[in-house]
Amino acid sequence: MGRVEKSIEIKAPPEKVWEMLALDRHREWDEQMQKSLKSLEYTSEVHTPADKYKVGATAHVNIEGMGMGEVDFEITESLENEKMTIHVKKPGTNQTAGVMTFTLEPLEKETKFTCIFDYQMPWGIFGKFLDTLFARRMEGKHIEDCLAKLKSILEK
Repeated sequence: MGRVEKSIEIKAPPEKVWEMLALDRHREWDEQMQKSLKSLEYTSEVHTPADKYKVGATAHVNIEGMGMGEVDFEITESLENEKMTIHVKKPGTNQTAGVMTFTLEPLEKETKFTCIFDYQMPWGIFGKFLDTLFARRMEGKHIEDCLAKLKSILEK
């Protein structure tokens, strides 16, 4: 399994950063998702805004390109203003394609936000080769861009 971990310090309290972690808000700070997202629909009950952050919240996502297609997101860990873990699965399977973990650490006047993405490359040994050669670097750059965009939104 491949792993990319990136952090950034954002001049905003953890509560403000946390608000951006709802599944339907990711596209605001993920420009690749903005360009490629065809649809995102919650598949779990959402009666209040807080329901979007609870363990068990799920969404079906259709992303054109980015090698994803249709995927299901499920929040598997949620500690308000501290940590969220989201599993990305292929629909109709229990096969995890990736796991995103977000941690928020309060600092004096800002929040250290860390994104860890653990992912499974297909194609066995060939996939491992591609990961070493391209995928890890490309995914690292993508996450850095997302974190910079999130920072710019929250520091306005």
